[in-house]
Amino acid sequence: MLDLLLPACCLGCAARGSLLCDACLVVTPAVRMPHPAPEGLPVCWSATLYEGAARQAVLHYKERGRTALAAPLAHALAFTIATAVPEGGLSVVPVPSAGRAVRARGHDPVPRMAALAVRHLGRLGRQVTLRTDLRQSRRVADQAGLSAAQRAANLASSLRVAEAGKARLSGRSGARVVLVDDVVTTGATLAEAARAVNEAGATVVAAVTFAATRRRVRTVFDHGG
Repeated sequence: MLDLLLPACCLGCAARGSLLCDACLVVTPAVRMPHPAPEGLPVCWSATLYEGAARQAVLHYKERGRTALAAPLAHALAFTIATAVPEGGLSVVPVPSAGRAVRARGHDPVPRMAALAVRHLGRLGRQVTLRTDLRQSRRVADQAGLSAAQRAANLASSLRVAEAGKARLSGRSGARVVLVDDVVTTGATLAEAARAVNEAGATVVAAVTFAATRRRVRTVFDHGG
């Protein structure tokens, strides 16, 4: 309702016209790996760093109900997926939020963003399918304030692929999967998601997030220099 009633202003520079202007959203796809990386973490790409306007966009999108931000975040995500895996068919598997978080927010932000990114890639001629088969298998504690080791222990065996999803993934001769999340911090969530998807018979070729935290990340390669 706010987006409909009030003029859109950029979260970064307050310029009118959009919630996140092109000048403030600088998309630089890169392999940004947490350091140290948890065991089982696939190559992890992100569109940008989790700071400034990008950080504000994630917070407003996830926690303050500004779902219109899904569009610019998804554009950045789609470009990063295309950079990370430039050829061939893919299954995009978003990491789900815990049920209590979805109820509190009123939406599940990552699958929404992933669905839009898949749509963008489809318009570019890529054979990309959205697979929302990843499920929470048990309740986990809030990750805020936990160390990397504590996060890994908290998330161990917390995700699974639904039975129907197993058939879809393994039935395609080991589908190539890109995992999608909003932010990578320690990498524990994506490592657990990769374990669950690989065990279901697919092959995780990359993880892609909108942003990566600077204090924990090591940039390996920046697209375009």
